[in-house]
Amino acid sequence: MLWGLSPDIRRTYTYGKNLEWHVDKKQTLPEMMGLGIAASVTGKLSKYYLYLMHHSTSEAVHEAQVIQLTTNIDVGSHDSFSFYIDEASPVGPEQPETVQNFVSVFGTVAKKLMRKWLATQTMNFTGQLGAGIRYFDLRISTKPRDPDNELYFAHGLFSAKVNEGLEEINAFLTDHHKEVVFLDFNHFYGMQKYHHEKLVQMLKDIYGNKMCPAIFAQEVSLKYLWEKDYQVLVFYHSPVALEVPFLWPGQMMPAPWANTTDPEKLIQFLQASIIERRKKGSFFISQVVLTPKASTVVKGVASGLRETITERALPAMMQWVRTQKPGESGINIVTADFVELGDFISTVIKLNYVFDEGEANT
Repeated sequence: MLWGLSPDIRRTYTYGKNLEWHVDKKQTLPEMMGLGIAASVTGKLSKYYLYLMHHSTSEAVHEAQVIQLTTNIDVGSHDSFSFYIDEASPVGPEQPETVQNFVSVFGTVAKKLMRKWLATQTMNFTGQLGAGIRYFDLRISTKPRDPDNELYFAHGLFSAKVNEGLEEINAFLTDHHKEVVFLDFNHFYGMQKYHHEKLVQMLKDIYGNKMCPAIFAQEVSLKYLWEKDYQVLVFYHSPVALEVPFLWPGQMMPAPWANTTDPEKLIQFLQASIIERRKKGSFFISQVVLTPKASTVVKGVASGLRETITERALPAMMQWVRTQKPGESGINIVTADFVELGDFISTVIKLNYVFDEGEANT
């Protein structure tokens, strides 16, 4: 395996007798993890790739047979932008009246407590990309009484301006021209038609020809994207998607939500949703995410989401992840809170290749 090997030396990695690829220059660990593996060459491997498409992948892969991205496994982050929560901002327009009243009474103290439960990531976009995240869960909102009509990422409280986050992702893509990312705009708060028009224009200005127009999901492969220099698939959960060629309709990126604090119920839900996935013929998200109830927040109000729920449930959730497989009847995109915890990212990546029994030490 690639994990833990020094990125500063040239090596040849060989699996079985007929499959090898090379590291030709200094690379970061995520880039080494991103080396493509030629699949279905001798039957030693399953037909799936290990890849995290870095800029020299095309030179590194030999005899690669490109597969559909709907049958590959990618890693994503839940509420990807929530590494930054602005405690000075107003409460988001989607929050219920009880939360609005709580903040109006307790002010900054209330927002500090809210932040502990609203922030689901600690790494910024650049950090997530460098670690291997390729799917981003994005929720967009306007601010009440904002004269500039700016668009912000939001989850209870407001995060950074949308254009700043999109520019950060684009900088990475420009430096790594074989990378491909999924941008999933799945919640919109306080947005009118002109706000959507502003966001669509922003996407055009930042990503331009990097964006892949919507086609049948089964037709999308790395080969297809690389040949056309596409790096961005934008999913847009609004009727606006039907009017813009480069916006993929939200139903092509379903993300069933378990809405539970119980790890066992979450795992049962995830397993059942994979069975349903076979009927959809689209991309598909498995949210390995626990959602706190109001009573959970009250009990652990000062501790926060990470300590109260995520860290405690991590072993059970990771055990489920390790048992999964890629393919049309397997998982596709896996998201989690605090993606740096444990070995979540590397575990998901490793699911893309499976040795036949007894071949791992050949």
